[in-house]
Amino acid sequence: MELQMNRTRTLAAVLIGFSIILLFLLALIKSGIDSQSAFLCEKFHENNLDMQQCPAHKSSSSWLITLSFGVASLILGIGLYMLFAGREHEPEVHERQMKPADIEKMDNEERSIYELVKAGSGSAYQSDLIKSTGYSKVKITRLLDKMESKGVIERKRRGMTNIIVLR
Repeated sequence: MELQMNRTRTLAAVLIGFSIILLFLLALIKSGIDSQSAFLCEKFHENNLDMQQCPAHKSSSSWLITLSFGVASLILGIGLYMLFAGREHEPEVHERQMKPADIEKMDNEERSIYELVKAGSGSAYQSDLIKSTGYSKVKITRLLDKMESKGVIERKRRGMTNIIVLR
């Protein structure tokens, strides 16, 4: 679970960095094209040639650069969204003391789930427990039902999954 959040943050940082570099390069390219266009227009004006024939006015590069700026801005927006919106989905970890559970009264399967949740700073996604243990959804649900009735854990609904928190 923590690994997945770190990967999301890393990907978000890479997207943000890539888009900033891309925006910088596009700004340099745009500056160069603008100076070339100004030079061409000036030469056409000096020679009293028709401005409609000026290659700077016929070029579609300004549209391509505008489109590129839009794509780079979109990538930047996605990176920022991933960086900040991903924090909403992190398990709620409170600075509180978890009461010690009576491990002796748990069977091996309950103990393994307890240890996984405990290793995740006292919380874990139910979907991650399914992946980590290899148990079916039904089996995990039944084990969590037993553990919740014993007062060992608490389930909190988050979207399409639950966050399991030690009590």
